[in-house]
Order: sequence, then structure tokens, then C-alpha cells
Amino acid sequence: MSDGITLRDLKYLVAYIIPISTITSIYLSGFWSFLTVVITFIFIPLIELFTRQDDTNLDEAEAESKSINPFFDILLYGNVLWIYGILAFLGYMLTNHTYSFYELVGLTLSTGILLGSSGINVAHELGHKAGWLAQTAAKCLLLPNLYMHFTIEHNYGHHLRVATPEDPATSRYGEVIYSFYWRTISQSWLSAWHIESARLRKINKPSFGIHNRILRYTGYQIIYLLSAYLIFSPLVAFVFFIAGVTGIFLLESINYIEHYGLVRCLMPNGKYELVQTHHSWNSDHEAGRILLYELTRHSDHHYKANKKYQLLNHYDESPQLPFGYPSSILLAMVPPLWFKIMNPKVQEWRKIHLEY
Repeated sequence: MSDGITLRDLKYLVAYIIPISTITSIYLSGFWSFLTVVITFIFIPLIELFTRQDDTNLDEAEAESKSINPFFDILLYGNVLWIYGILAFLGYMLTNHTYSFYELVGLTLSTGILLGSSGINVAHELGHKAGWLAQTAAKCLLLPNLYMHFTIEHNYGHHLRVATPEDPATSRYGEVIYSFYWRTISQSWLSAWHIESARLRKINKPSFGIHNRILRYTGYQIIYLLSAYLIFSPLVAFVFFIAGVTGIFLLESINYIEHYGLVRCLMPNGKYELVQTHHSWNSDHEAGRILLYELTRHSDHHYKANKKYQLLNHYDESPQLPFGYPSSILLAMVPPLWFKIMNPKVQEWRKIHLEY
């Protein structure tokens, strides 16, 4: 099989609809300010409602070809240019034009969705790659979200403790998404601090000092907001801050639906069973898969963390969400409906996979 780009590969260009719609929302303003919100939480769910799920996997030859094709990595790195270009454009427009309150709300939410999907989500993918370029790009994408500690906690905390009570990013059975936000955001930062402190102890460095990445990251984030304040205006700095927080909430909403109620068995030796392909919720709705660079095939990602997004597989034993990711997030925002639909599925899963 040729190592070139196929028409099917080009589907991932659709992920750029988020930055394109955000640029459009900034330029046109008015009702268009909410364009990215409408696309993400109305248009995409409607597409997924009327299209079939795709559970097909690549054959061995296709997987080998796509694993070495640079096209898929270029798409990821392109998001760095998109995000910083859009932030500069937004800063310029906010400084030189007057927007109404509702327009500011729309622009902030649209930019927040951009930072969460094309920012944190892509940083998540790049953060699992080795090499200076990938790691630097991941940090650049996390900076506007004010969430640079994410890679530390995610790679060395979440992947180790997923589907256990010790994992801040695993939502518990019966836990509402609003209390989950507080728990996961606060405890994930503390977890990252403990992981970083343990790393520094091993190399005989103090926790409080230049070698502490979390302290450096905090400094970078302060400089980022201060730069927005000085280059543009206090309003721009405030919008950037709220947009970053919006991106964080989008990420943690995804964490909530990906891991709700799933737990690993505690073995007689006191350790948890190894992570398997049934320890995360999946969605094979193709629109969401493309939009989030296959994040919705989350079980395979946790099973083989370094596997490239274009190679992730569907597994029959992986529990499936009844809806795509955007629809599931909206459902989770109404806890009684979420529990009514998801709790029976969790109970059924536990009957199969847990030993009582």
C-alpha cells in the first residue's frame, strides 16, 4: 500500500472546522459570535444522531502505512499556529472594536471551545509523543488554557491510576459533574505537584526552585496573561482568562463521560488489575471521532498510551456511550437524565467485569 495521503485520510481536516468557525465568529460578531458553540453542541450532535457509528479498524498494512505518514502529525502541529493566530486576531479585534455583552460571551465561549478541543486535546496527543518538538508543542497548546501541569498529571498520574478511587480524573458512580469539576481540577493540580516533588527528590533538587516545572509553568501562565494585558488591554486579558477556564471545563467534562463509574478490580496482592480495553467509555460516532482526533476511542488509548491517534482501534468489549461526546456532555449537565441513562449501563458493566 502506498504511504501517500488517501481521500479517507483527509477527513481529519474536518477537525479544523473549530478554528475556522472561531475566526468567523470573531470577524462577523453578532449572532455569529456563538458559531463554534452551535457547531460543537448543536450541529455535531445532530449529525451524529442521523449517521451510523463506524466500528471498523485498520488492517495491518493500512496501520503500518499510516503510522509513518507525516500528514497526521502535521495536522496536530498545525493547531499551534491556529490557536496563537486566532488569539492574536481576537486580541486585535477586541482592542479596536466595540462588542456588546452577549457578543463577548459568544466570543469567549467559542474561543474556550477552541482552546479545549484544538488546544488541550491536541496537547494530550502530543504530550504522549517523545521528542523535544512534540513536548514543546504540547506545552504551547496548554499555555492559553492555564493548564500546563496537565501533561505531568495525565501521563504519570491518570494513566497509572485510571478507573481507581485514587484517580482525580475518574468520575465516580453517582457523582454529579458539577462536584466532579471541583474535585478533579483541585486534586489533579495537587497530584501533579506530588509527582513533580517526587521527581525532584530523586535528583536531589528542592521542591521550591527553578527546577520545579509546575512553578515555572505558573510563571509562564502569569506572563501570558500579563502580556495580553500590556499588549492589548485589561478586557483582552480577562477574555483570555475566561476562555482558558472554559477550555479546562470542556476537558474535564470529557474526562467525566469517558470514565464514569468504571473501576478496576483490586487484586489479592493489594494492586489493581492492569488497565484493559473495557476500562473507558467509547464512542464510535465518526463526527466526534474526527473532531477530537480519535479521542473517543479512549479504551485503546489507555490500553496502549503511546499509540498514535490515527491507529486507535474499536474493541467489542469496550463499553459504548449511547451518544457522541458533545451530546453526552450536554446530557451530563442534567444529572438526573445522565444517571437514568448511564447508571443501568454501569451496573450491567459491573456485573460482567467486577468480582464481588
